[in-house]
Amino acid sequence: MKLVVNVVKKNSDLADRRADPAVAFLKGVVTSDLASFSKRVIRSVVTVKEAERVAARSKTFCIRLKGKKGIIGAIAAIGEGLQSDYTYELIAYRIQKNRSLPRNVDPDSVFRMNRETAALTFNNIDPETNRILITPLGRDPILYGIRGETPAAVLRAHQMVKANEEIERWVIFRTNHGTDDHYSKLSKISDVRAYRPAVIIGKVIGRPFTIPGGHVIFRLSDDSGIIDCAAYEPTGGFRKTIRKLVEGDLIEAYGGVRKGSPKHKQTLNLEKIKIIDPATDCRYENPRCPRCDKRMESAGRGQGFRCRKCDVIDPAARKVPVVIERSLPLGIHIPPPRAHRHLTKPISRYGREKNRSEVHLAEPWHWP
Repeated sequence: MKLVVNVVKKNSDLADRRADPAVAFLKGVVTSDLASFSKRVIRSVVTVKEAERVAARSKTFCIRLKGKKGIIGAIAAIGEGLQSDYTYELIAYRIQKNRSLPRNVDPDSVFRMNRETAALTFNNIDPETNRILITPLGRDPILYGIRGETPAAVLRAHQMVKANEEIERWVIFRTNHGTDDHYSKLSKISDVRAYRPAVIIGKVIGRPFTIPGGHVIFRLSDDSGIIDCAAYEPTGGFRKTIRKLVEGDLIEAYGGVRKGSPKHKQTLNLEKIKIIDPATDCRYENPRCPRCDKRMESAGRGQGFRCRKCDVIDPAARKVPVVIERSLPLGIHIPPPRAHRHLTKPISRYGREKNRSEVHLAEPWHWP
């Protein structure tokens, strides 16, 4: 325990106001209470007091190095046994003196790695922008992280990446990244709460519209209420899909809930949608002249239509609905990888979900 705490102290940036490191230790079995707490942390909002009560009941010993909030994640990490779907991530770490410098990873090697391992790794490159996603942007000790389906896949990918700086160490972790673990059951609109993930089945009201900044908004309804849904500018081409929605489309919407304010309504920040049953889209056109087949024009309010060419007047004529062919396939539609949260399941992982019984310890799983 002393060794672990000393290592955490040595590597924590306690001067950073956002840092709140803590360590949790459990000797014994992970209780159902502890496992349930972990899922609530992933899918909801919990308090420090709740974490302290769970720690006491499960005999989990916590050491705080600064404030109190850090114990929430530390305890939850013990309780998350990844009993359902999971993935792997190989993380390569930088040596201390390089951590404040720009990362130096050969881009061509990353593109080659992505091409040759794409079947078993994910979110290496953003296809819309060609941006490399395995290298983080912050001043942290990680040089790069490669996520994939098996330990062998991420190790092979790592061996293909050319780092032009020294790697201190690498470790393969089993994770819930790319699993949609933050979603649980379907939510009614009336039950959604701020800061919690939600999955809602409902019908689109009206047409989506674009607001300043390039964000696209539409309204979704079920039998319990109505909520605004937003596809923000960073979601790129995903907004084109959202703009294709029409009134009556039955969809499943996934996202996190932003708290309402005097300026903005409570909003579902979209992470993906599923088209379940698209509505028929149509436009209304003037009727054709029964004599010459040309489009007629209005003869005045409530007076039907007339043909300018033939002088035919039909007081009973009305505009004719014309069905518009839609290019909106059924199924899942998701933003480009650069806009994904860590837990968001990419398209490539659908049908590849695992279960706990398949786990095998890989060798090697770390260096040195």
